[in-house]
Amino acid sequence: MGLLPMDLDILPPSDDRVFKLILTSPYAKPVLMDLISAIIKRAVTDVVVRNNELPAGDKDEKAERLDVNCRIDDGSQIDLEMQASRIQEDADGEHRNLKGKSIYYLCDLHSSQPSKGIPYDKLVRTYQVTFCSYTVFTNRKEYVNTFSLRHDKDNELLSDAIGVIYVELSKLDQIQKKPVNDLTDLEKWAEFLEYADIPSQRERVNKIIETKEALQMAGDLLMSISQDEKERAVFRSRRMYQTDMDSNMATAMDRGRREGRAEGRAEGEAKGRLEEKSAIAQNMMKRNRPINEIIEDTGLTREEVEKLRC
Repeated sequence: MGLLPMDLDILPPSDDRVFKLILTSPYAKPVLMDLISAIIKRAVTDVVVRNNELPAGDKDEKAERLDVNCRIDDGSQIDLEMQASRIQEDADGEHRNLKGKSIYYLCDLHSSQPSKGIPYDKLVRTYQVTFCSYTVFTNRKEYVNTFSLRHDKDNELLSDAIGVIYVELSKLDQIQKKPVNDLTDLEKWAEFLEYADIPSQRERVNKIIETKEALQMAGDLLMSISQDEKERAVFRSRRMYQTDMDSNMATAMDRGRREGRAEGRAEGEAKGRLEEKSAIAQNMMKRNRPINEIIEDTGLTREEVEKLRC
């Protein structure tokens, strides 16, 4: 029935590889259709996955992009991606790299359509959907944020041919306060993806699973993946790789900060010494001391002393 045993160690569906395995299994078509339906808010009757291959598990491919690229019943293209780790985090927390990445892949996918003999306004719609396990838009309370091409002043729609959608799984606190029967389909999916692996959340997740056949199927797929020793080994390996990457980046940033502070102190001390020497030189000038004497006593260059005369 897809219910998750309370004592089972379950892999997180918010991991990008686990996320893709759930949605691209040979038996996952109804699951994928239901999730896409919840995202675009209409019933999807067919879906074809166009990149079902997962990368091999060697160390050079652990950071491979794991998206789910598919075409749905009306021809629209939709690319779904789980973003569990902060990619090259911006220092100011604005996530410009993630946003730029979403736009790049969206434009690349949209422009990949055959256009010969087809008016540009007849190209199919393209969506880029990113599930994030961390907060991207700190100034917005909504856990779903959608973007389209609109006028900067009056918001007039230029085209609905492309759309960017972010689902922030870190913003589900208020949703968790709602009764399960009052949840929207996307809210149910969001809770499943964010909390299915957390034992303390398992009872509520199972109540959510009971409400939808697609989620029951997703639960069965998640349990199958979690009990596969090969997949567990791959998960541990990729998690260690990511941890090492994060650690190395943090070490490099810390070293850079320390070197920056040291360089700043050195520059400050040098500036202070120069100001002190300049003050001495100016006092000697007031006493009409010879320039050679000023240079010898202060250690300033002739050019530096001459500048003080101006």
